[in-house]
Amino acid sequence: MRIIFFIFAFFICSNNLCAKVVDGDSLVFNNKKIRLLGIDAPEFFQTCLDKKGIAYECGQESKKYLSKISKGKLSCKKITTDKYGRDISVCHNGSENINKKMVRSGWAVAYRYYTDEYAKDEDYARKNKLGIWQGRFISPRSYRKIKK
Repeated sequence: MRIIFFIFAFFICSNNLCAKVVDGDSLVFNNKKIRLLGIDAPEFFQTCLDKKGIAYECGQESKKYLSKISKGKLSCKKITTDKYGRDISVCHNGSENINKKMVRSGWAVAYRYYTDEYAKDEDYARKNKLGIWQGRFISPRSYRKIKK
């Protein structure tokens, strides 16, 4: 039996500029690969357990949420560049900080390895059992190490 996976990209366009959401913490905007600063979202094929212990595709849910909140007047400010050549950026939809919203909604964790900027937002999501905090999950960083 042959299984073929299709990775669907979500395109968000405004003012003739399009963003392609790659996963819950990465996108392509103005032809630049962007990694959202200070957050770490589940990997695209990562699964988590909900409050009943049932597996669900949390990586895909994270990507969907980033697509939803990125619609509108998207702007990204480059802070640095990572070892993969991506712009490490803080992005906004109008005045709303998308990085912060991903963590506060529970669809990404604060990437404390690099900054504590979104730690309080993660605490809020954890306390309110939002997104991946509704059940159990492996941290995205640990998941990547396991899958190497």
